[in-house]
Amino acid sequence: MTHKKDIRAEIVAMRKRSVREEGFGQGLDIPIRRGVPLVPFPKNRVLICEIKRSSPSKGTIGVIDDPVRQAGLYIDGGADVISILTEKHYFNGSLNDLINVKNKYPGQAVLRKDFLYSVEDIEISWRAGADAVLLIASILEKEELFRMYKRAKELGMEALVEVHDKEDIGKVTDFRPELVGINSRDLRTFTIDLTLPIKIKQDITWKPNLIFESGIRHEEDVEFALSSGFNGILVGESVVRNPDLVSGLKSAINKNEAGNFWERLYAGKKKGPLIKICGLTQYEDVKKADELGADILGFVLAESPRQADISFIRKLPPSTALKAGVVVLKSTGQKLPGPVEQLMLDSKLDVIQFHGNEEPGECASIAYPYYKAVRINNSDDIEKMEMFRSPRVLIDAFSGTSYGGTGKQIDKKLISAVKEKHMLWLAGGIGPDNVRELISEFNPELIDVSSRLEKSPGKKDHKKMEQFFKEKAGRKQASCSPMQPKEIQ
Repeated sequence: MTHKKDIRAEIVAMRKRSVREEGFGQGLDIPIRRGVPLVPFPKNRVLICEIKRSSPSKGTIGVIDDPVRQAGLYIDGGADVISILTEKHYFNGSLNDLINVKNKYPGQAVLRKDFLYSVEDIEISWRAGADAVLLIASILEKEELFRMYKRAKELGMEALVEVHDKEDIGKVTDFRPELVGINSRDLRTFTIDLTLPIKIKQDITWKPNLIFESGIRHEEDVEFALSSGFNGILVGESVVRNPDLVSGLKSAINKNEAGNFWERLYAGKKKGPLIKICGLTQYEDVKKADELGADILGFVLAESPRQADISFIRKLPPSTALKAGVVVLKSTGQKLPGPVEQLMLDSKLDVIQFHGNEEPGECASIAYPYYKAVRINNSDDIEKMEMFRSPRVLIDAFSGTSYGGTGKQIDKKLISAVKEKHMLWLAGGIGPDNVRELISEFNPELIDVSSRLEKSPGKKDHKKMEQFFKEKAGRKQASCSPMQPKEIQ
């Protein structure tokens, strides 16, 4: 098995080498005393915009000849804090950028972002004019992390403590930092997963102000972060490439949060894949799915043999499982049907699953929270997945006559191709006879099952449901005849 190199370890090793050669001040003439005022770091609904020229994953992000001008563009757009990446070798940054920006905008809060590893780093940051520093828990021993945190606080600076996993949280639990950042970027591989911060924050036992770091590309990503329990965001690449985006992100921060579907979905996630039972039309089937441990209950709100009645959904009692409304919009610009929109407004549904021809840029404006389902028939369909902005995209089998519920399975080669690029949410022809095999082979994060658990369209077979959950858990059971997939026209 080929192991990916640990980019974070490389960066830390290079920085320590640079410090040995140039000192903590990067060989620059750092002021002996701080000459700019200390600005308090805002902690709630905060927009942090970053000056970052390049990164190990993207190479050159943008030419920033004048970081002062770039900071001015961020400030004009409404940024609350300017983050300045000062690491030289992988991010092409400099402490001079921080000094120049702070001298030009002394009343602006400035965060120094780097792979800091010593109390002397804190002293240099203070003298250079930083109002806050980033402390990455994963690269620091517990004792040194606390010393750095304590010194920053003694100097009046804020410390944004970044955690990446349960081990990092364990390092900081004793001193409970007030400001915690969670990065959606895995610093070992530099891959992005927007749901990662939600999963990690479940292990935090105190109530800090939480900053969602990395992966923010659109206003709807801000809604995702805030509705998932975060107090602010830190965004770099997107605003470097397009400073005009800042004002839109600021407007999104000032909105009321949308429903917290994603936070609730991943809270206390059980072992094994998440399960969505779809095509529910009967109260007893809803109750059974909830009792068996389904994570999402799916209600088809489009023309289908499994179409659920609006009044049926309205009368459903509270459930442990979340409720998804499945809609099929067949043309660009089509709006959510009024009764379905009202279900969302009245919290009778937790999320919308778009299963039609919706365009990537319009989904969030039609309904939020949402996720997209895409019917996969070839490699071009996999490429189209990249265009959609929801944290997860559900893949379903392609049919020329139906948008879903066909009982067809996706070709395994296509599933493998999706798995290489995305966290796998899988639908299409899944039942008790093949769920264990699919879990073993592909380890999907979510499985969506519908027609293979039915007596007839819209009516579930409770024995098949029980059998499915036993197989999903990998428990032994009596053998039975395999069910054949059937097409529902």
